Amino acid sequence: MITLQFLVTSLIVVLIPGTGVVFTVSTGLAQGRRASVYASLGCTAGIVPHLLASMLGLSAVMHTSALAFQALKFAGVAYLFYLAWATWRDRGAFAVDRAAAAAPLPMRSLVTRAALLNTLNPKLTIFFLAFLPQFVAVDAASPLAQMLVLSGVFMAMTFAVFVVYGLLADAFRGVVLESPRVQDWLRRGFAGCFAGLGANLALSESR
Repeated sequence: MITLQFLVTSLIVVLIPGTGVVFTVSTGLAQGRRASVYASLGCTAGIVPHLLASMLGLSAVMHTSALAFQALKFAGVAYLFYLAWATWRDRGAFAVDRAAAAAPLPMRSLVTRAALLNTLNPKLTIFFLAFLPQFVAVDAASPLAQMLVLSGVFMAMTFAVFVVYGLLADAFRGVVLESPRVQDWLRRGFAGCFAGLGANLALSESR
């Protein structure tokens, strides 16, 4: 069930930079190590709705119904463009001073935003429909149990990789805080990344 092929393929899928990685890295740079871990947790939690949809057969509906898929896709597009707009406008996003760093961070809203980001990612729905079932044994006594185990491994891998991304971002945070010019370029860069990901999703095929 949990084969080397499954682990390697899943790792490649998780490592490829996407919306969750961009969000986690930007959070690590702007708010530090603790916030990046919460962002990773939120992105991982955003996988759960796709898993549940797959188990309930909703993924098949999403895959066969162009209208349903388009609705989810453009909800994700709208949210990515919102993040791009919000990041572009927030000129203080990366300008964190010591007082701000010591202040309590809105971790609940951070987790919610990260979870929503992955919940509105239709590519995850297709992933759970087309990828995971390939590793469920045909003669399995409980295919559902195998699906849960595989999904759990994938989510654990997602969380671990995203935490590493966030910690790497935090390692460069000192350089960011000392340079207003770097802060400005990062703000524009991440806004552009979110906008680009939104545009790519909008232009992607529906199936």
